[in-house]
Amino acid sequence: MNETNKQQYRLQNLSCANCAAKFERNVRDIPTVEDVQLNFGAAKLTVTGDASLEQLEEAGAFDGIKVVAATERRIDTSVPFYKRTENQLAALSLFFVVAAYFIGTFQGEGHIAVNSLYGIAIIIGGLQIFKTGLRNLLKFEFDMKTLMTIAIIGAAIIGEWQEAAIVVFLFAVSEALEAYSMNKARQSIAQLMDIAPPVALVKRAHGNHTHEMEVATEDIEIGDVLIVKPGQKIAMDGIVIRGLSTVNQAPITGESIPVTKMVDDTVFAGTLNEEGALEVKVTKRVEDTTIAKIIHLVEEAQAEKAPSQKFVDRFAKYYTPAIMLVALLVAVLPPLVTGDWQHWIYQGLAVLVVGCPCALVISTPVAIVTAIGNAAGQGVLIKGGVHLEELGRIKAVAFDKTGTLTKGAPEVTHIIPAADLLEVELLAMVSAVEKNSQHPLARAVLSKAHQQGVIIPEPSEFQSVTGKGAYATVNEQTVYVGSVKWIETIAPLTPQLAKTIQQLTMQGQSVIVAATKFEVIGALAIADQIRAESRAVIEALHHNHIEHTVMLTGDAEQTAQAIAQQLGIRDVRAALLPENKLEAMKQLQQQYGAVAMIGDGVNDAPALATASVGIAMGGAGTDVALETAHIALMGDDLTKLPYTIRLSRKTLQIIKQNISFALGLKLLALLLVIPGWLTLWIAIFADMGATLLVVLNSLRLLKINKS
Repeated sequence: MNETNKQQYRLQNLSCANCAAKFERNVRDIPTVEDVQLNFGAAKLTVTGDASLEQLEEAGAFDGIKVVAATERRIDTSVPFYKRTENQLAALSLFFVVAAYFIGTFQGEGHIAVNSLYGIAIIIGGLQIFKTGLRNLLKFEFDMKTLMTIAIIGAAIIGEWQEAAIVVFLFAVSEALEAYSMNKARQSIAQLMDIAPPVALVKRAHGNHTHEMEVATEDIEIGDVLIVKPGQKIAMDGIVIRGLSTVNQAPITGESIPVTKMVDDTVFAGTLNEEGALEVKVTKRVEDTTIAKIIHLVEEAQAEKAPSQKFVDRFAKYYTPAIMLVALLVAVLPPLVTGDWQHWIYQGLAVLVVGCPCALVISTPVAIVTAIGNAAGQGVLIKGGVHLEELGRIKAVAFDKTGTLTKGAPEVTHIIPAADLLEVELLAMVSAVEKNSQHPLARAVLSKAHQQGVIIPEPSEFQSVTGKGAYATVNEQTVYVGSVKWIETIAPLTPQLAKTIQQLTMQGQSVIVAATKFEVIGALAIADQIRAESRAVIEALHHNHIEHTVMLTGDAEQTAQAIAQQLGIRDVRAALLPENKLEAMKQLQQQYGAVAMIGDGVNDAPALATASVGIAMGGAGTDVALETAHIALMGDDLTKLPYTIRLSRKTLQIIKQNISFALGLKLLALLLVIPGWLTLWIAIFADMGATLLVVLNSLRLLKINKS
C-alpha cells in the first residue's frame, strides 16, 4: 500500500453513525481508492489512493455530506440552531400537535379535523423515520427506527393519533439534539486549529542578503528563522536564537505565570510573546508542532467516543420481532383449536397495542431531558444523555490546577516591608515602578494597590531590564524592583528577609524584592490563589462516594505540592505536558474504571476528550476546552460539580425505574392473554399508564438542586 499517497479530509453535515458507515462504503467502492478510514467523532476522512473531491462529495451526496481538504485552516460548521432542517421539522410537528389538542378540546377526540392535524404532525416529524424504518423492515433489520415506525403506524391504525404524533415529536427532538451536540463537539478542532497564527514573519537568506517576508505556516521549513514581535503569537515550535522575553505558555503547558525565554530555550506554536522581540529557529514542520499533536490527540480521543448502541436500541432488535411473533401466534394458534377467529384476532391486535413501545421509547429521553433542563437552570451545560449517565458511574475525579482549583491569575499574598516602612508605603513605591511595566506580576501589584486605595506616586526615568525587573525614580530616589538574584547584586538582603523569601518560595509563591541604591526596602509575594470553594468541593466529592481525587498540572512539583496540601489532595502529578495528562488519564481509567476530568485550558483538551466525562470550567475556560468537554460549568462555579454528580446518579436510578415500569406493566398486561382476558381498553390503559408513570417519575429530577 502506498502510504505516501494518503490524503486527509474534514467532513461537514456528518451527524448520523449509519450515514457515516454508508459514506465509508461508497468511498471504498471508488475503483482508485485502496483504503479508507473514517473518524466519526472528529468528522475526519483518511483516503489511501486516488480520489478527487468531486468523487468524494458524490459518495456523500445521499446525505449532503461536504468534503474539505484537511489542510484548509477552518471549516464553518456553525449553522444557526433555528436554520437546521431537523429542528424546523420538530418545531413544525409540535405546532400541529398543539393545534390538534386545542381543536380536540372543542370538537372532541376522534374528529376528522383533529386526526388530520395529528396525521400532518406525524408525516412532518416522522417522514425520515418511516423511510429508514420501512427500508430496514424489508431487510429484516430491527433497530430503533424500525421500532418507531411500527409503533407509530400501529398507533395510527388503531386510532391513537395523538399518541403517535407525540412520540414522533419526541423522537424528532432527540434526533435534533444529537445532530446539534455532534456539530458543537466538532467545533473544538476548528478552535484548536486557530490557536497558532496562519502566517508568520520569516527571515530568509538570498545570496549575500537576508529578507523578511510573510509566509504561510504550511510553507515554513525547518531551519527558517521567525521574527516574533511583542504581543504576537509564535507560529511554530522552535529554539530562541536571539532576544529575551517572557512568553505566556498557558495554552500549551498550563503554566499560570509567563516564562522567561532566552537564547537556546524552546518555544511552542500558539504561545504568546509578551515583552521583548525574539528570533526563533524553526525545529518542526507545521504538522509536527506541539499544538498539532494536541489536535491529533483530541481527534483520536473523539474517535474512541463512537456512539455506543444504547440499551433500548439493542433491546428493540429482539423486542419488536418478539411482540410481532407473539401477536401473530395469539391471532392464529388458539383459533385453530377453538375456531373463534374474531376473538383471538382481537386479542392479537391487543398484544400489538401492548407492544407499542411508547413508554419504553421515552423512558430514557424524558428523564434525561428533565435532568438536563434542571442542570441548565443551575448553570451547568450537559452535552448529551450519554455523558449524564456516564457521570453517574464515575469513581475518580482528576483536576487541572490553574484556573480550576485556583483562580488562574496571580495575586499579591504577602507584603513584607523593611522595619522603617509601612506596608502601604512599600506597595506605593513598588506600584510606581511597575506602573509602566507589562509583566503579569506587575499587573498583580497594581491590582493590589487599587484594591487598597493606595495613592501611587508618578515615576520618572523608567527603565525595564528584561528578565530581571525594572527601575524608576520615585520621590527623587531610584527604586529597583525585580527578582531576588538581581536585587542581591544591588543591595544585600537581611538574614530574616532571606529566610522569609525561602519559606514563601517553598510554598510555590513568586517573590519580587524592592531596593534603593543603598538598602532593600521590602518584598512582595505573588501567587495564583486557591479558589475559596476548592477544599469544600473536594470534601463534598468524597462524601458523595468518589473514591479518589488527583491533581494534574503543568506547574512545577513544588508549587503543585504546596497547593495540594492545602486542598487535601494526596495524589499530585506535576510538570505534565498535554500528552502526559492524556497518559495519566488512561492510567487512572485502568485503575478506577470511570474517571472524570475537570479543566479549563487548551492543554486539557486531550485529557478532557479521553476522560469518561470531560468537564470544563466555562467562565475561565478556553473555547476549545469548552467544546471538547462533555459538561461545562458555565458560571465558572466549582461548587456545581458535586451537584452535577448527584443529579447524574439520581438520573441513572430514574432511568432504571422507568424501564422497569415500562416493561413491567406491559408484561402484566400480556399475562392476561393466557386466560383470554386482554382487551384493547386494558392494552391502551397499560400503555398509557406506563407512559404516565415514566413521565411523573422523571419529573422528580426537578427537585434536585445545588444546595
